[in-house]
Amino acid sequence: MSTQRGALSEPDLLLSQCLIDGEWIGGEGAPIAVDDPFTGETIGTVPRLDKDHANRAIDAAARAFPGWAGRTAQDRGRVLRKWYDLIVTHKEDLARLITRENGKTLAEARGEVDYGAGFMEFYADEATRVMGETIPAPVPGRRLLAEREPVGVCAAITPWNFPLAMMTRKVGPALAAGCTVVGKPATATPLTALAFARLGEEAGVPRGVLNMLTGSAAGIGGAITASSTVRKLSFTGSTEIGEQLYRECAGTMKRLSLELGGNAPLLIFDDADLATAVETAAVAKFRNSGQSCIAANRIYVQQGIYDRFLAAFAARVQGMKAGDGFDPASDIGPLIDRAAVDKVSEHRDAALAGGGRLLAGGGDAGGLLFHPTLVADVTPDAQLACEETFGPLAGVISFGTLEQGLQLANDTPFGLAAYMCAQDPATIARVSRGLESGMVGINTGLISSPHAPFGGVKMSGLGREGSHHGLEEYLNIKYLCHAGL
Repeated sequence: MSTQRGALSEPDLLLSQCLIDGEWIGGEGAPIAVDDPFTGETIGTVPRLDKDHANRAIDAAARAFPGWAGRTAQDRGRVLRKWYDLIVTHKEDLARLITRENGKTLAEARGEVDYGAGFMEFYADEATRVMGETIPAPVPGRRLLAEREPVGVCAAITPWNFPLAMMTRKVGPALAAGCTVVGKPATATPLTALAFARLGEEAGVPRGVLNMLTGSAAGIGGAITASSTVRKLSFTGSTEIGEQLYRECAGTMKRLSLELGGNAPLLIFDDADLATAVETAAVAKFRNSGQSCIAANRIYVQQGIYDRFLAAFAARVQGMKAGDGFDPASDIGPLIDRAAVDKVSEHRDAALAGGGRLLAGGGDAGGLLFHPTLVADVTPDAQLACEETFGPLAGVISFGTLEQGLQLANDTPFGLAAYMCAQDPATIARVSRGLESGMVGINTGLISSPHAPFGGVKMSGLGREGSHHGLEEYLNIKYLCHAGL
C-alpha cells in the first residue's frame, strides 16, 4: 500500500495469501490485482485459486467440524467475542482497507466496520441461546424432544459493496451455531475479508474452521455447489447468479440463503415531514454511492408535496460532492468500475430522453466518479425504475392516490426493501403492510441492524440474515421420540 494515502498502522493486515486449513498459501497461476477505484493504483495481489483448492478447503472444514461443533456454546461465543474485540481494535486499518479497495468514503467505511463488528458481538451472545423444545406427548410413557444442531460445513460467497459486513453477517452466525466455513469474497474487494480471517486466527479460531479463498468464481463456486460435504450455501449478489447457484445446489439439496437484487421504492406521502423525507431519500439513495442492494432505486412522491420535495431535495443533492474517499469533504466515493459508471449514465440518458428534467448533478466527474444526480418527472416505465441502477442517480416519479403509489411500488419482480415517509398512523400501517418486500423503512433510510432480520421476498431471494432468525439458518432441527418411559 502507498506510503501515505490509506497506509495501515499494522501492515501485516494487508495480505496476499489465502487461508486453507490454518495455512496461508499462494496460488500457482498469475495473481489477481486489486485496484483502488479512485486512483487506479494496484493496492496488492491475491492468489488465483481454483476448484482443487476449494476442495482442499472443504475437506479441511469437514475435518474441523466435529471438534468445533463439540465445543460448548459458551466457548464458541468467547472466540467470537475476542474476534469482535480485535475488529474494534483494528477499526481504522480495516476502514482504510475498505476505502482503498471499494472506494467508499472513510466515514462510511468506519460505519461498515462498526456494523460488521456488531454481527460478531451479537452472535457471540446468541450462541448460548440455541434452545430445544420439549413437546407434550400424545400418549403416556413417551418424551418428545426437538433439538437444534449445526448444519455442518457451510460456504459464504460475498459481494464487493460491503466487503467486511457481508462476511461477518454470514461467518458470525455460522460459527456461533457450530458450523465450519469456506468463504469466498468478491474478486474486486478481497483484502478486507483476508484481514478479517487473520484476526479470526488471532482470536483463536481453530485451523480449518474458517477457510478464505480468492480466485476463479466458476471453479470455486462450482466445487462448492457440487460438493455433498457442503450442507449450506449463503450467497449475496445478483439475482442472475443466485438463480444459477440455486439450480446447481439442487443436486445435493443444500440449505440456501440467497440475498439477491433489489429495486427498492421510496414512497413519500403528502403528510410527510419534508426534512425527514429529504434526509430519508438522501441516505436511502446515495449511501455507499448508491451501490447498495437496498438503495432507494425509485422515488415516488405524492402530488401534494411533489414540488416542495423536489426543491428541497435538489438543493441537498446539488450540495453533495463526489471525490476521493479519504477526503473528508467527499460525500460519496468512486463507483467500483467503468461498467458501473456506464450503467448509471445509460439510466440517466434514458430518463432524460423520456421527458425527465435534470435538477442536480448530471454526470461523469472523471475517473470512476459520478456526480450525485437528480432527475425529476421520470416516467414509471423508465429504465431506472425497472432496473437496479446501483449508482448515485435519483429519479423522482409523481403519484396521486395511496393505491396508485402502492401499485407502482409493487410493480417489480423484486422485493428486498422498501421505504415510506408519512405521519398519519393509518397510512403508515396500511402501506407498510401492503408493500411486497422483506423490509420496510418508515421515515428512515437506515434500516440494517445485526439485531433485525435482513432479507427479501419474490426474486430478491430467500432466508434471513441477522437476529436470531439468521442463526436458525445454520441449524437443523432433530426430533427425538423416547418411548418406554
